[in-house]
Amino acid sequence: MLIVGVDTGGTFTDFVYWKEGSWGVLKIPSTPHNPAEAVLEGLARIGGRNRRIVHGSTVATNALLERKGAKTALVTNRGFEDVLEIGRQNRERLYDLHYRRREPLVPASLRFGISGRINFRGEILEDTDPSELEDLVKKLLSEGVESVALCLLHSYANPVHEEEVGRFIREKLPVHVSLSHEILPEFREFERTSTTVINAYVSPKMESYLSTLAQKLGEGDRLSVMQSSGGVISAQVARREAVRTILSGPAGGVISALHLGRLTGRDRILTFDMGGTSTDVSLIDGEPIVTSESEIEGMPVRIPMIDIHTIGAGGGSIAWIDRGGALRVGPQSAGADPGPVCYGKGGREITVTDANLFLGRLIPEGFLGGGMKLRRDLLKAPFQEMAQRLGTTPPELAEAILEVANSNMERALRRVSVHRGHNPARFTLLSFGGAGGLHAVFLAQALGMKEVLIPPNPGTFSALGLVMADTVKDYSLTVMLKGSETSYEQLLDLLQPLTENALRDMEEEGFPPEEVRILPFLDVRYTGQSYELTIPLREDYPEAFHRAHERTYGYRHRREIEVVNLRLRAVVPSPRPPLPAFEEKGGEDSSGAFLFSVKTAFGGELIETPVYSREKLLWGNRVRGPALIVEYSSTTLLPPGYTAEVDRFGNLLIEL
Repeated sequence: MLIVGVDTGGTFTDFVYWKEGSWGVLKIPSTPHNPAEAVLEGLARIGGRNRRIVHGSTVATNALLERKGAKTALVTNRGFEDVLEIGRQNRERLYDLHYRRREPLVPASLRFGISGRINFRGEILEDTDPSELEDLVKKLLSEGVESVALCLLHSYANPVHEEEVGRFIREKLPVHVSLSHEILPEFREFERTSTTVINAYVSPKMESYLSTLAQKLGEGDRLSVMQSSGGVISAQVARREAVRTILSGPAGGVISALHLGRLTGRDRILTFDMGGTSTDVSLIDGEPIVTSESEIEGMPVRIPMIDIHTIGAGGGSIAWIDRGGALRVGPQSAGADPGPVCYGKGGREITVTDANLFLGRLIPEGFLGGGMKLRRDLLKAPFQEMAQRLGTTPPELAEAILEVANSNMERALRRVSVHRGHNPARFTLLSFGGAGGLHAVFLAQALGMKEVLIPPNPGTFSALGLVMADTVKDYSLTVMLKGSETSYEQLLDLLQPLTENALRDMEEEGFPPEEVRILPFLDVRYTGQSYELTIPLREDYPEAFHRAHERTYGYRHRREIEVVNLRLRAVVPSPRPPLPAFEEKGGEDSSGAFLFSVKTAFGGELIETPVYSREKLLWGNRVRGPALIVEYSSTTLLPPGYTAEVDRFGNLLIEL
């Protein structure tokens, strides 16, 4: 069995693979102009046949964020063409007098209304007009539309009109068509329209990318794609439902953290994934938190996603001086090309990676196992120039850059923990990503956390999660039932069609029904509320909702409850090769892993700092700071006064 996890990042494309009974890792620079180039190059280096390839892709994400998706039209009921632009009356920045919402993905000229109406009970009030559909197709053709989002009122209750119109368009035009009842069969017209439009906007890009990739893979290779919810779907599903892959790569890191936490007996984890372009943080309290209320660039995306908060802070984040003379870091990134100044590819703007190298916290010859030499000699001039502008010294500037970057990442970690009622001190900070180990201890200290866990090969940890992820499909349906008028048995009956759909879809992907786990959930609220809580479906679901509401908001009501949506998750566990572990415990002495010493700056003082090879550390070895622990995909920094111990699975455990 040859399994490959591929995670495309803004700076590097990471590979983790299980081949001939052992694990391997590989990092190569990303190719932003065509992400497939880096993926195919890495797969060629790994070699092999009949591979199971699981891909965490940024194609849909980048198409959405950069507004480079397909030319998309929206077809809806007459009179509702502007629902996408009207949206909700919420203002993202309430007191910003200059605030302007971004333009919708579909301009007014490409939003079309047609006759036909279905009410919330699924009853047909007005039929569609076939002659209008002929005119509609002519307009779509004349506008050169590449993709169509079809979102008709209450199609979640009765999709007959959407199926009819969608079938007509597909027969007449060679365009991608997204039907809202297939993407999101739930109420709330704006959110359903927004999610369907995003899917229509990014799916042609994803379809083209995956088709190109599939054509160049070897015979017998099977390609799957990571979803934002933490499960894997086939490439065929990802082509037509690309909206499910918006947070594809970061989700892999959370799944990896979940499995490592269970392996080491830790069920409360704050994940800290610092890469070259961004930092992704999330919270695991027994299970990852999955939400259906996400937004991307102010646009609702109502499909299940692991609750991940992303900020523009990574190794490639650029340091700059704002108009007030203050030092800022990010969100702009030098990316993979030209990259930081020290990459020697023509980059001229100082980055976080440059600051770490300037202070001696990176070993120039040890980057990517020596496969990429960093140029410290290129840093002198840009650091002197910026330090002069700020009236400070280059070493002070480098430390200030790292302090600003750390404060940005600390706020992100607080947002997913403190702001949601969780005390970080009760959690373990699990740090990964190529740059995470250089900052983890400082962040844990600022948050009052007790320990930091750094896995082996942290720079490819998210790619490992792709290999460990299960095949998952999510289904939902709006029902709007009052608690007094429904029962547990009735809800099970209503879930039966979703269960049948799930088993049929999984069987089409080659999984027999007996391998599929069915996990039912409910979206429940008190009558009169605008938002719901998702709870597992069980016989005591009313009391379970009351407890969940009290835990989340601090109180419970005497009001009647309302079941809004049914949800179902179908899961097929993936075969997981065992993670490597030591068979025998060594002593505390880590001198066998010592390489050499360097001068590293801490608080303006140069301190002699031992450098250790992570690959040579043994179970039970202890490393006392200051120290640098280098490995192929990352470097871990131990400031003075801290100690790291190697556990049975090769993790570095740093107690604070």
